[in-house]
Amino acid sequence: MIIDPRAAEAATEEFARSVALGLTDTPPWLHSRFLYDDEGSRLFEEICKQPEYYLTRAETEILKRCASRICDATGPVALIELGSGNSVKTDHLLSAYAAAESSVRYVPVDVSGGILQRARDTIVERHPTVTVTGIADTYERAFPLFKEFSPAMVVFLGSSIGNFDQRESDVFWQGVSDALAPCDFVLLGIDLVKDESILHAAYNDAAGVTAKFTKNLFARINRELGASIDLGAIEHVARYNAAWCRIEIYARFLKSQDVYLQPLDRTITVPKDTMVMTEISRKYDLDKMKDYLRCFDFAVKEVFTDDKQWFGLLLLQRLA
Repeated sequence: MIIDPRAAEAATEEFARSVALGLTDTPPWLHSRFLYDDEGSRLFEEICKQPEYYLTRAETEILKRCASRICDATGPVALIELGSGNSVKTDHLLSAYAAAESSVRYVPVDVSGGILQRARDTIVERHPTVTVTGIADTYERAFPLFKEFSPAMVVFLGSSIGNFDQRESDVFWQGVSDALAPCDFVLLGIDLVKDESILHAAYNDAAGVTAKFTKNLFARINRELGASIDLGAIEHVARYNAAWCRIEIYARFLKSQDVYLQPLDRTITVPKDTMVMTEISRKYDLDKMKDYLRCFDFAVKEVFTDDKQWFGLLLLQRLA
């Protein structure tokens, strides 16, 4: 069953207001969650297949090797996955839990209803004992449902936590902490600090898929908000900010453009050479992350890394 509590009209207006707020801010930005419509989700799947994008391969290696250990550590739990996408990596967890339990509850949360439906069909076919309840909404609006599924483990993979700035991260973790029952779990994927050249290549793949992903956000603005942005005059820029330990992704406007937002009947002029931030991807130090998570009443039970120690999976437990 797919739960979609938002009316399409309200979602479109929310999108328009967010775009207007971001494009008129200094410096300008667009919220990264709007990258993931159906086409954006498809493009992100393609990014994960690129040879430069090590994150998915490293995390999949860890899950394949450690899924049974994670299952043993948590015991029977419902799996609630935030930003589930196609759930391909999660299949290793589902296989481990299905082998250990007679029935498993899986709750994928994603803003793309289309990808949720496709993932559900695949999971039900592969794992007959897994019950899938998809939630087509944002993370925050799913939080109030968490206690209904307790005992549970929230699964947050792909280092998606790295897309949050510090304020957003604080709000997110406080929300997750408040939403979970004591002794519930979180399985968190984080990308670790590494050589800058490796990071640069991962977000500037030779095939240009990441550039298409960035441009699709503006194609979505055209499709859904009635704008007529010249996509040929949008340039993908990704660079590493060593001081903040994060990749920063921008869309550079190669010419001045008027962005008309039909739901608001408003036009915003974006000057030539404007850099609009569309996404960040923070890179983490394990010890600092452990200390940070303790501030929100999470204890780190186990840490799993790949052979190169480029990526980490942290099994957290909500303290009583």
